[in-house]
Amino acid sequence: MIESPSLNTKTTKVPKSTAYLLLFTILNTTLRAFVPTIGGTIIGVTLDNLLNKAPLFTFIMIPLGFTVSAILIVLQINKVKKS
Repeated sequence: MIESPSLNTKTTKVPKSTAYLLLFTILNTTLRAFVPTIGGTIIGVTLDNLLNKAPLFTFIMIPLGFTVSAILIVLQINKVKKS
């Protein structure tokens, strides 16, 4: 008869290396910096083209993207400082 593995086995947490944490933090910061800015620009240009409002929405969405990026990066820095 074949025994099935026990469901009560304990798994140990593998500590994350410093290099992994640093690489993940750099990637996360890069995404937080560029996605809102580029996304805001694309949304602004698209809205301008759809509504024929020349650069109005682009001029609104680019600073909004920068602001969202700054807020996300500050939140990430605060989270890293706490841990």
